[in-house]
This record gives sequence, C-alpha cells and structure tokens, in this order.
Amino acid sequence: MAKLFITLAAISGMLAVLFGAFGAHALKGRLDDQALNVFETAVQYHFYHTFALLMVGAIALSQPPTALLKSSGWLFVIGILVFSGSLYLLSFTGMRWLGAITPFGGLAFIAAWACLAAAGWKLLV
Repeated sequence: MAKLFITLAAISGMLAVLFGAFGAHALKGRLDDQALNVFETAVQYHFYHTFALLMVGAIALSQPPTALLKSSGWLFVIGILVFSGSLYLLSFTGMRWLGAITPFGGLAFIAAWACLAAAGWKLLV
C-alpha cells in the first residue's frame, strides 16, 4: 500500500507541476480571467492533496495498513481526479454542468481527511 500511494503521489505531483506550468505559460491570453482562476484553483487543490496522499504513503511505511488509512489514500486519489479534474475540464470547455460534479470531489477530500484523522487517532490510542 505504501509503495502504491507514494508512486501515485509522485505521478500526481508531476502532473500538478505540468498543469501549473501549462496554466502559467500557455493559457494566459487564451482563457478569460474567470476560466484561468478556475484552472489555478484546480492546480492548488491538486498540489495540496498530492502532498496529503504522499503523507498517507509515508505513514503506511511505518504502520500496519488499516482500512482507514487505505480509504484515506483512495479518497485523496478520487478527490484529485473528480475535484481538480472537473475544474480543469470546466476551465477549458466552459461546460457549466461540470461545476455540479466538483463538490463530489470536495466531499471525497473531506472524507479522506476524516479517515486520516481517525487513522491517526487509532495510532495514538
């Protein structure tokens, strides 16, 4: 589990850097300010939760894998794909209905953090 989450975090981090650079250099002047802000929000949350996923992998290196820790890792992956992915697509396509999908990614992030908190609490008790 640790190897998988660390690898996924590394790939996710690489993609976040690529998307961030692409947004900063290739999209200025091609997207309006609102679409560019949406894209930047996607990159920010992509980065934040990539680090969280890396943390899950690092914890899994020294702790026995638990259902809560596994759930946390997978929920971070789902959150990145759904939250950031929907915002990336929204910024490019302007399809407003994609905004209705984004909160499901946010819920995945919230659940991931809750699972990580519960896993951490169990480690300390």
